[in-house]
Amino acid sequence: MAQEMIEGINPTRMELLKLKDREKLAVKGHGLLKEKRNALIMEFFNILERVQGSRDMVEENLKEAYEDLAKAQITMGELAVHKASMAVKESVEVDIDSRSIMGVVVPVIESTSTQTRTMVNRGYGFVDTSVKLDEAAKKFEESIKLIIELGEIEKTIILLASEIESTKRRVNALEHIIIPRVENTVKYIEMRLEEMERESFVRLKMIKKTMEME
Repeated sequence: MAQEMIEGINPTRMELLKLKDREKLAVKGHGLLKEKRNALIMEFFNILERVQGSRDMVEENLKEAYEDLAKAQITMGELAVHKASMAVKESVEVDIDSRSIMGVVVPVIESTSTQTRTMVNRGYGFVDTSVKLDEAAKKFEESIKLIIELGEIEKTIILLASEIESTKRRVNALEHIIIPRVENTVKYIEMRLEEMERESFVRLKMIKKTMEME
């Protein structure tokens, strides 16, 4: 199969110089993109480990929270637990910022209202409430904070995965298409210039011989 080249290129020294500069830039860009890809992959797997740990913590906290809630319902009765829940001040506020990982903008989410609160801060009182209700509320609050952190991590992973895939495509395009085409075109122009020089030399030699014969 014939080697692919850039179409519409004239075999001149000016084009040859331009292509060689283009080749240097493409090779340099390829190296930088490979470094970026490798760094992103490393960061991706580092964060991936955190995801599993965060999921496990969320599951464990929620499990304990529901167990404590069930015990509170047994002790207090479902109606009393429902009444206490209606008195709770519902407020989950988050501040969303961003940071850059190798040029990828990822979210930074901070919660300002998911800190562990006292019964008074939650809105229900001491009367007709169980210790297990307070423990359940505490674990649910911790779970909300963990879920927010997990959301930040998982969104970061999605963005990194997308950028890794995009960078891999660009690396492959440079490595298997662009750079080989430029290299083949450079070789072709160099070969054509050498042929043209030989042809010119032969013509000059024939002209000189003809002049000498006259």
